[in-house]
Amino acid sequence: MHSGFVRICGRSLEYQIFPAHQINRPTLVLLHEGLGSVAMWRDFPARLAAATGCRTLVYSRYGYGQSDVLDAPFTTDFMHREARDALPELLAALDIVNPVLVGHSDGASIALLHAGDGRFEVAGLVVMAPHCFVEDISIRSIEAAKVAFETTDLPAKLGKYHRDVRRTFYGWNDIWLHPEFRSWNIEDCLPDITCPVLAIQGEDDEYGSMAQIEAIAAGATAAPDVELLKLADCRHSAHKDQPLAVIEAINRFAESLDIGVPPAPARCVPGGTS
Repeated sequence: MHSGFVRICGRSLEYQIFPAHQINRPTLVLLHEGLGSVAMWRDFPARLAAATGCRTLVYSRYGYGQSDVLDAPFTTDFMHREARDALPELLAALDIVNPVLVGHSDGASIALLHAGDGRFEVAGLVVMAPHCFVEDISIRSIEAAKVAFETTDLPAKLGKYHRDVRRTFYGWNDIWLHPEFRSWNIEDCLPDITCPVLAIQGEDDEYGSMAQIEAIAAGATAAPDVELLKLADCRHSAHKDQPLAVIEAINRFAESLDIGVPPAPARCVPGGTS
C-alpha cells in the first residue's frame, strides 16, 4: 500500500493506493460519506482490494481526515463541485482512467454526479446509501447527529479521524440543515449515466429510504444495467454492517465489466506507420 498527499484544486489531500494483483481489472476509487475519511473506512479498502484484485484508491476530501482543514462553509453545490472539479483533477494527478467509483452516502452522490456529467470516462458505479434528493428521514437523523455532537463524547470519537473535528462536523451538518438545501436534487444527472450501476441500500438505513436507489433505477435510462441490492439487518453503512455481502457484490460487479485490454503504446516502424 502506498500513501501520501497530492495537491488538488490548490489544497493538500491525503490518499492511499492498494496495488492491483490481478490483470484486466478496473481501478476502484472509494468516495467517503459526509463525515468520512481515509481512516474511517478502516480495513474495508484493504479487504476490497484483496478480494477483487483491483488497484484501489481511497482519499479524504478537502475538509476531512488529514487533508487540508475546511476554511469556509460549504455551499449547496459542494457535491457538484467535488464531482466536476476536484475528482477529475485527482484522477488525472494519479493517472487513473476509466475507474469504478465506489461511493458511500455523500460520496455516492458525488459518484452519480461525476458519471452523469458526460465529460468523464467511468467504467462503473457502486453507490451505497446514495442521496438523489433530500428526505425527511435524512434531516431528522442529521438533526439528531447535531444533538449527539453537542451533548455526548461524539467529538472525541470523531476527533481520532479528522484534523479539526468541529470544522469537519459543522461543515457537513450546517449545509445539510440549511433551509436552501431542502430543495437539493440530482435526479437530472441520472439519464446521462452510461455505465453499469450497482446501487446498495440497507433496509434499516436511518439516513435514507429505498426511494433513493429506486430513483436511480427509474432515472438512469442510458445505463446498460442497474442492479439494486437491498440488504436486511443493515443501516446506513453497508460496508460496516454487511461487509461480506458488499465485498462479494462489488467483486461480482467488477468481474462483469468489459474493460478490455489496454492498447500497447504506439511505436515507430522504419518505413511504415506508427
